[in-house]
Amino acid sequence: MAGLVGRSAELERLDAVLTGLGRSGLPEVVDVVGEPGIGKSRLLDEVCARARGAGFTVLRGRATEYEQQVPFHLFTDAFADADPGAQAAFAEVHSVLHGVRQAPGDGSVESAAARFGLHRAIAAFLTQLGQRGLVLALDDVHWADPASRELVDHMIRHPARGRVLLVVARRVRQTPTTLTAALTRGAGSGTVLHLPLEPLSEQESVLALAPDIAEDQAKRLHAASEGNPLYLLALGHAHRTGASLPGHTPDIHADATDAGYAAGAPGGLAALLLDELGTLTGSQRRLVEAVAALGDHASSALLAVASELSVRDVEQETTALVVRDLLRAGPGGRWMLRHPLVRALVYERTAPGRRAGFHRRTARELARRGAPATERAHHVARSLTDWDAQAAEVLTEAAARFASTAPAIAAQLLDVVLTHMPDTPDRFTRRGELVLARARALGVSGNLRESRDLLHGLIETAGKDHPELRTRAVAQCAVMERHLGHSPEATALLRRELSRDPGPSPAQAVSLHLALGMSALLTASYPQARADVARAVAVARADDDPTGEAAALALAALGEAYEGETAAAAGFADSAASLADSLTDPGIAGLCEALVWLSWAETLLERYADAERHITRGLGIARRTGQLHVLPHLLTSRAFVHLTTCRLPSALEAAEEAESIARAAGSDDLLGFTLAIKTLVLLLARPLGDGSALATGEEATAAAGRGRGWWSSLAWCMLGHATFVSGDPHRAQEAITTAGGGPGLPLLQPSIRPGQLDTLAAAALTAGDVEAAGRWAAQATHEADRLGLDGQRAAALRAQATLAEHHGETGKAVRLLDAAAQEYARCGQTLWEAYSLLRAAPLVQRTGQGARAAAMWHRAHRIAVGGGARLLVDLAELIRPQVLAETPALPAQLAELTVRELEVAELVAQGLSNQDIAARLHLSRRTVETHLSSIYRKASVPSRAALAGLMTRVGLGTGS
Repeated sequence: MAGLVGRSAELERLDAVLTGLGRSGLPEVVDVVGEPGIGKSRLLDEVCARARGAGFTVLRGRATEYEQQVPFHLFTDAFADADPGAQAAFAEVHSVLHGVRQAPGDGSVESAAARFGLHRAIAAFLTQLGQRGLVLALDDVHWADPASRELVDHMIRHPARGRVLLVVARRVRQTPTTLTAALTRGAGSGTVLHLPLEPLSEQESVLALAPDIAEDQAKRLHAASEGNPLYLLALGHAHRTGASLPGHTPDIHADATDAGYAAGAPGGLAALLLDELGTLTGSQRRLVEAVAALGDHASSALLAVASELSVRDVEQETTALVVRDLLRAGPGGRWMLRHPLVRALVYERTAPGRRAGFHRRTARELARRGAPATERAHHVARSLTDWDAQAAEVLTEAAARFASTAPAIAAQLLDVVLTHMPDTPDRFTRRGELVLARARALGVSGNLRESRDLLHGLIETAGKDHPELRTRAVAQCAVMERHLGHSPEATALLRRELSRDPGPSPAQAVSLHLALGMSALLTASYPQARADVARAVAVARADDDPTGEAAALALAALGEAYEGETAAAAGFADSAASLADSLTDPGIAGLCEALVWLSWAETLLERYADAERHITRGLGIARRTGQLHVLPHLLTSRAFVHLTTCRLPSALEAAEEAESIARAAGSDDLLGFTLAIKTLVLLLARPLGDGSALATGEEATAAAGRGRGWWSSLAWCMLGHATFVSGDPHRAQEAITTAGGGPGLPLLQPSIRPGQLDTLAAAALTAGDVEAAGRWAAQATHEADRLGLDGQRAAALRAQATLAEHHGETGKAVRLLDAAAQEYARCGQTLWEAYSLLRAAPLVQRTGQGARAAAMWHRAHRIAVGGGARLLVDLAELIRPQVLAETPALPAQLAELTVRELEVAELVAQGLSNQDIAARLHLSRRTVETHLSSIYRKASVPSRAALAGLMTRVGLGTGS
């Protein structure tokens, strides 16, 4: 095959990947890059052929420049040729892919699920096919629609399990930055094999591609082609047909424009590539141009309408063009030109009026057939040359339907409408509504600055004459400013709007006051906005707006929890939860952020069951209604709750989905926040010595910067934890004190200070600064007493235990760590309970209480293994020899007992009464009886005597 000349090294690497597919450590994605015509597609052909020969399933898709407004076109194309068995297994994904153009943007399952739920469905499908080996080859990915690029990005970071290989081919200069970054990160981590195709040498290309041409002429052709196989083939063809050679070397770097290579190609080379079109008949030329314009819609019937030829003429001419290898049959009975470069050149050189006519007639025919606006929009947009109210309605309807599934396309369609809409006073309100919709679509799709700039313009032009439109624009603009890290600007904008006379309506006032409160919270200045949030509560209540009232109460709960005002936060959270729970899903959907604020408040208040209930509800509403901007906040809350309650796999899944959405949104602050949570999850989920948490923490702080806001400070704190675990106590102290604005952490949210002070104390002791450790441990105790939260008290106890251990006060350290573990168990923080037990177990063994140390180790190990906390599992294995040395193994009957229950059982075996046990352990008699009931059930013993006998038999009943 001509295009594979000189590619033996690349094929060897690809063969090795195919042979080892599914093994740990080998790439799961291959990134084939090169200039147009360099042989990327031919290399994919060979890879697919070899994979089929080895028994793999092969799915092949190609993106095209002119379907960039068709969501998931790349994957629709790839799955079109799946065998019937695969199609049956893929019914759900197939349905969404082919129905996404009709997916409404009004809150239905089809709209919101299509964007992110589809990713998981496709991964599951590929995993299923991967059981017998699968190659998914995607060509011309640089032209992929935004939804397909987002899905490719997801698959790079979350490869399908099993023997699944994703091979992408693309042009470097035309690949969007986000996709390039994703592939670069994957190459750095070893997931992606970067495979650049370089120009062919003179000897390789001339001998293989121009063997019938005289040597001196062949060398000239090679020089003109710069080693590009497609260019050389075109030049060779021109030479053989007697055409003159271009007088200069082609500029192969002229493909960086949106029109691709065709718009920037030198005229001579373009003429060579289209040379054979010159011999076509008029109807054949018109048909080729129509195929280039119609793309996915190039069926024989539609071609007849678009080209104004009869169906019989279309059939005859397509047969002739297939013989000439200009047209090829594609999936679904459509026709396509033999190469995207040929299509691009034909399209660009079609007279603009004739090209618009193709699109106009196609749009009309699709409308006659009852096709939805989403299917007609591409052709309507390409045919619009002047204002057409009916066409504008089609584009507006399509944009509304694409808003949640493909917001970038929605923004493009609305731009077409706004560009052609007359800017007259009678249309100002309608124009303003469309600007708001476009700004919203731009914001969701990650174009935050363009969205903000549009809204700035609308705010100024609305002025005093259109107050409602202006106020809506201000509220929306404040969100964009906040996500851009401009919370002070958002605050100023909101206060200016609230000061206007006449003021906003009650509903708008609630929205503006809530935006003020959230901006203040993110800039660590909530006390300054406390009155605004209270005002929102009062206005919503007076206006009989339960949704607004629930949101304001939830924001008040989060603000007070953030500030460490636990009692006030609990009161607001109770009221917010009561009101939110009484609302229907449609009733609260308009302010879904209320569930974000409420769930985070409950998380900070250590009410994990309530938080999870509201997170789950919020995620369901957000996905159904397309409110993708709230998903990262709900997902990070879920990740934190699952981390704390020791469910690391699901915590990591939530953190990674939050990261995916944050990257797509293009907000550095939001990305920093999601990566901060992911850093902590990775720290506990990965093995001891793994560097992924530290790398993620570095990226989090780079994204968040050194601002004084909540998200930035959290990122620096998480980096501090990661650096401490990696063995750098000095940098850990620097990171956390940077977050807190100094050694006393005055700028850090009070609600998390004890935990950070615990790490600071441990880092100081490791660095040899005992005095600083003492100060930080004392401050942790003071801060925890003020908060009155079990988990924060436990963190302070742990800090004091670290200090006691350093001073050689082993007994005191044991008591403090035991108390910390009990506090963690009481509030449901099982991960930190396990960590405290592992810290205590070696010390307990040192005091001669071998059985008790073993019980602590076994419970901690069981929690860590069950929750996927790999760091704690590794820590447990490290201390196993010293904790379990000469200690009898616990029988299965006792393995389920908690540390406290084992203590009670040992004292029963020593003959103590319930009253004596209560006095020894500082418990009530009723608590001891409760423990005994649990012990009898878990150990399957009927009585006190049977329990004592069991403890004696296993050597745990004689004391320590």
